Amino acid sequence: MAILNRLRGWEGLLLVILIAIVTMNVLRSPYYLGIGNIVNLFQLSIEKIVLALIMTLIIINGEIDLSVASVMGLAACILAWLFSIGVPFPVAILAALLCGLAAGLFNGFWIAYVGLPSLAVTLAGLIGYRGIARIFIEDRAIGGFPEWFNTLGQQPLVGPITIAIIIFAILFIGTAIVLHGSALGRLVYVIGNNAQAARYSGVRVKLVKLTLFAASGLIAALAGILYTARLGSVRGDMATGFELDIITMVLLGGVSIFGGSGNILGVGLSILVILNLRNGMGLANITGNTQTSVIGALLILSVLVPNLAQTIRSKWIGRET
Repeated sequence: MAILNRLRGWEGLLLVILIAIVTMNVLRSPYYLGIGNIVNLFQLSIEKIVLALIMTLIIINGEIDLSVASVMGLAACILAWLFSIGVPFPVAILAALLCGLAAGLFNGFWIAYVGLPSLAVTLAGLIGYRGIARIFIEDRAIGGFPEWFNTLGQQPLVGPITIAIIIFAILFIGTAIVLHGSALGRLVYVIGNNAQAARYSGVRVKLVKLTLFAASGLIAALAGILYTARLGSVRGDMATGFELDIITMVLLGGVSIFGGSGNILGVGLSILVILNLRNGMGLANITGNTQTSVIGALLILSVLVPNLAQTIRSKWIGRET
């Protein structure tokens, strides 16, 4: 019943848009509904949609993390650099994950305990972490990773499904449980609505924010490892610009940029809309720059339309009263 109620609002509009996009894609290409294309649709953006899940929690909490793609690139570069100097590959993977966790804790400390704006802190992280990544890799491309690692990232694990898609499915279910069925999820909403009131109510606001940013760094590092396995090589500029798609997926899903509202159903539908839109444009041979422009326009609309609708609704209610 709760899902049906949500489909009467923003989520219902997203579902209509998704059906329209799928219909156009089906009419445009006979290959669209093929199993290979459907799997490819997810696989080519799997790192972005993994990061969109943790970004959902952070934005609902009233914050933002612009550094996720840079942390992703940094973790991948550290993995590649350690492997290139002879460190055992499992140890390099662990180091990459710990690097992401450390970056998230570093961001969270300045935001939660020092009180700096997350926009400023993570924007600095976006630049700084990317710079550190380039120090390790410079202008080189490092590859030649163990065969099992490349196979794991590029070949199906169960039927046509890759391990990255399985990880995303697990994280999606986990995020839904945390956000809508746990004490932590309730605290995320409460703090996003009014952090000051939550603090006065005894909520450990600082710890919740630190936890979310630590999780963001760790999942960004995981995404970097998945990206490395999928591509088979690492460069210092990998994942540049991923922030645009990730934030668009969250905001288009109905999550308020001001925090305090949103749900995983909307974000899931938004992910499907953007993936199918990109896939359809790719099948129509639309260039990458044009695709990016379309996603940028969606980002603007995802911020403007809900706020405009809220303003109109408020004025209408005001007239009635």
